[in-house]
Amino acid sequence: MRIEFERAGSDGVVEAELGINDDPAALGCPEYARGFPWCRATISPPARGYADCLGWVQLVSATDLAGEFRIDPFEPLGEVTHPFCFFGWSPTLFDAPHRDHGEDMDFEAHSFLCGLGQEPLEPPAEVDALLGFSWGFAVVDGKIHPRGPAPLTAGDWDAHHAYLHQAFPRWRFLPGFATHRGR
Repeated sequence: MRIEFERAGSDGVVEAELGINDDPAALGCPEYARGFPWCRATISPPARGYADCLGWVQLVSATDLAGEFRIDPFEPLGEVTHPFCFFGWSPTLFDAPHRDHGEDMDFEAHSFLCGLGQEPLEPPAEVDALLGFSWGFAVVDGKIHPRGPAPLTAGDWDAHHAYLHQAFPRWRFLPGFATHRGR
């Protein structure tokens, strides 16, 4: 899936792809991850400066995790004080969720590409969504059924604000998508 966006007066593109994990070791996953989907989203063109510093905010919902959307952190970093799973200049989003319990379940991710508001170097810290997409999978009778990627709307981003404000009270989450505010 290809999603175009505008940021700081420049056009950009996100390429989101979903694949099947047929080589768990190559993706840094245990063998039981075989057959589960992975998702990668890349950004082009390359970043030029602070205005192009972007991050991925990913929220996930899974029936084996109470079914409510929650932030999906990059676990090797431990608990962090910001909402981003990946952050930097043209950061790549990558995720390869898997389970070893074999039970029927549903997993859905909402992945949002975000900037740091109008003034990226000035407090308060603002999260300014540019676009979003969903993806996931279902396990039914032991068979894995991947879904997505599919575009999300600004309303989907806004629906997560109450949780995000609670989880990260020092951050401001701006409504809508930045490209819809005429930037």
